[in-house]
Amino acid sequence: MNFPKDLLYTKDHEWLRVEGNQGTVGVTDFAQSELGDIVYVDIDTLDELVAKDGVFGSVEAVKTVSDLFMPVSGTVTSVNSQLEDNPASVNDDPYGDGWLVKITLSDPSECDSLLSASEYTEMVGQ
Repeated sequence: MNFPKDLLYTKDHEWLRVEGNQGTVGVTDFAQSELGDIVYVDIDTLDELVAKDGVFGSVEAVKTVSDLFMPVSGTVTSVNSQLEDNPASVNDDPYGDGWLVKITLSDPSECDSLLSASEYTEMVGQ
């Protein structure tokens, strides 16, 4: 499993890359492997403020649907439109082409409550 050290992680298996007051959110390598083949991504929160731990969308795999939880409060500024035609990008490249949304952080101090790569790795037992 791959857990880049420059990212922050949630207990719900989302990751956050912070650049200034902007963030990119996706699901972790662990999450995509547990879900299996992702066949559909549904995100309808563009231009909406989503609170920390609020649901911003869902992913549908062959056998299950899973809600997506916002790691920190923020306004969704962009949704990865490539996932409409190729939702499997979440499986193939969860930290690259498989990103889900970009946000403007409302309260950057909320990042302090997220997990480091080593803390997340320990949590998932890798």
